[in-house]
Amino acid sequence: MTRFFGAIFGFFWRVIWGIAWRVTAVLALLLAGATLYFYAGMPQLTEMLDGRARGSVTMIDADGQVFAWRGETFGGFITADNVSPHLRNAIVATEDRRFWWHFGISPRGIAGAIRGNLAAGRSAFSGAGGSTITQQVAKLLCLGNAYNPDEWESEAEYEADCRRGTLWRKIQEMPYAFALELRYSKEEILTIYMNRAFLGAGARGFEAAAQRYFGRSAAEVGPSEAAMLAGLLVAPSYYAPTRNLRRAQERAAVVIGLMEREGYLTPVEVAEARAYPATLSEAAESRTGGYFADWIMQSGPSWLTRETTEDVVIQTTLDQRIQRAAEEALNHVFENRVRGGSVAEAAIVVMSADGAVRGMVGGRSHVSGGFNRATQAQRQTGSAFKPFVYALAMEVGYEPYDMVEDAPLTLNIRGSGPWSPRNYSNDFLGMMTLTEALARSQNIPAVRISEAMGREEVRRAANAFGLHSDLAEGPALALGSSEATLLEMTAAYAGILNGGNAVRPYGFTSLRLAAEREPLMGIGGGITTRVISEEAAMRLTWMMSQVLEAPYGTGRRARLSDGREAAGKTGTTQAARDAWFVGFTADFVVGVWMGNDDNTPLTGVTGGGLPAEIWRETMERIHRGMPLRPLPMIEPQRPSLEPPSTSRPGTTGQPGNALGDAIRDILGGILGN
Repeated sequence: MTRFFGAIFGFFWRVIWGIAWRVTAVLALLLAGATLYFYAGMPQLTEMLDGRARGSVTMIDADGQVFAWRGETFGGFITADNVSPHLRNAIVATEDRRFWWHFGISPRGIAGAIRGNLAAGRSAFSGAGGSTITQQVAKLLCLGNAYNPDEWESEAEYEADCRRGTLWRKIQEMPYAFALELRYSKEEILTIYMNRAFLGAGARGFEAAAQRYFGRSAAEVGPSEAAMLAGLLVAPSYYAPTRNLRRAQERAAVVIGLMEREGYLTPVEVAEARAYPATLSEAAESRTGGYFADWIMQSGPSWLTRETTEDVVIQTTLDQRIQRAAEEALNHVFENRVRGGSVAEAAIVVMSADGAVRGMVGGRSHVSGGFNRATQAQRQTGSAFKPFVYALAMEVGYEPYDMVEDAPLTLNIRGSGPWSPRNYSNDFLGMMTLTEALARSQNIPAVRISEAMGREEVRRAANAFGLHSDLAEGPALALGSSEATLLEMTAAYAGILNGGNAVRPYGFTSLRLAAEREPLMGIGGGITTRVISEEAAMRLTWMMSQVLEAPYGTGRRARLSDGREAAGKTGTTQAARDAWFVGFTADFVVGVWMGNDDNTPLTGVTGGGLPAEIWRETMERIHRGMPLRPLPMIEPQRPSLEPPSTSRPGTTGQPGNALGDAIRDILGGILGN
């Protein structure tokens, strides 16, 4: 009986063994064939190091310091031999402790990962994968399938597919990993890994990450910095120190422990690394200039910014001191003057008289690539438009002390019927000088002047100053019923400061490839064509200074505490949906806008209120330590005639000159008043 069962067992064993070794042989042949197939298609090592489908943009401020990166930064080729040994050891200790001994895969690691996934209630290949560094390189190389923009909607979708942890993908990784081990040395495989790994904040490779976070080469990092960099591999965006430094330091502490376990660090080095965790460089820690950088990416040539396949360096006009001052001013006013929970937004632009943008705040908080209220929000300008009406008036011969009547006015608009503008205060103040009308921001005098000169001429002058959006056709043009961006308005005011020349706002002076010293392109000053004479601009500047200085000026809250001369104009649109203050000193032009993103009315806000305070806070901060410089303006002589007995209290009471009298007579005839 024993012999009988032994014979049956032996028969089945021979059948099973026969099938097993044949299946194993077939699988081995298939594996060998797949390995040789992948091996034959592998290129030279240098072709495997930079796998980016797009390039990077590095932005430098006016002082030559890097302040922003965009795209995918690649710091340059590094090898396992020339990086810091601490970094090399941190990577191996964290990702694949048996890297130097296995032949591409680690059965023990895979089994441990499957056991852990099942214990956590996941499927066998969801979560931890037990991949070796060689297998991770296979993922980074997408098994040799290069990114094809015609095949994939985005590079992110392509990379997500390459990282899939399915059983079939694991099976494919095995022959590719074997081929890598046959084709390249361990040092070369680690070199590919260190150059291609994504490490957060747009950094591709450890050299780019070391420069991005610490401002130094990967060859120079110490144990704490190496641990932080290696700790990013598990979840680069989540552990990026620019996103949450404390979280990155806690992850680095775990890596320090792994390095200690593997004997890569001495007890003294471990104690020092834990006592002094890695911190960000000053450039990486600084969060200034985000909106400015976004604007550069949008305004620069697309082939060198948004769609670049090269590494580009852009020399910009940004002044980080000014940028920080603007951001601090905005935060100060909202923290101390705006009620908690307010959803109101604000934007600031700081510009030189030639159009060079020195600082930009596009909102209360920055999200990379988000909505920039300084450059993208087209909003009604309100009374901030009036200086362009008066600019033309100064150009055609009006004088600051000419008289204009603030009295009820009705115009018959073809196709619309009668239109009667109203002042913000809903009252009428009678005869007043042009200067007082501008300082008080009275609507009716602005309409009278605009109508006398001709709406088309006013529109042409505003266009020439840089307001290129479709300007209103009717008489409400003079009251700022048209829309513009804050950047456009600030640039238009710069044209007044510089003596009547239009400017083109600009934010960069040159662009070059990172590997080249000579720029591909450059840009000079932003001054373009003359709009009004220098004398007219200087007279207008004096009139605008009275907006801040006169006791009845709407911009009194913008007056600078150090006595520095300044000029500007408030603006508040219908129902207070937008509030503006734009003005300048002899050194800078600053524009401020405030409103709600959904265009709902503000509560209790006018241009002479919070925007004027933000403007003042910004101006005082950016001028600290700078000498007082007078505004380029001409203060007109007051007419020598005595004021008429009908003059009312609170006005200049001065009659105009002969030209003013003539204009008043003409206006009376034209407007029927």
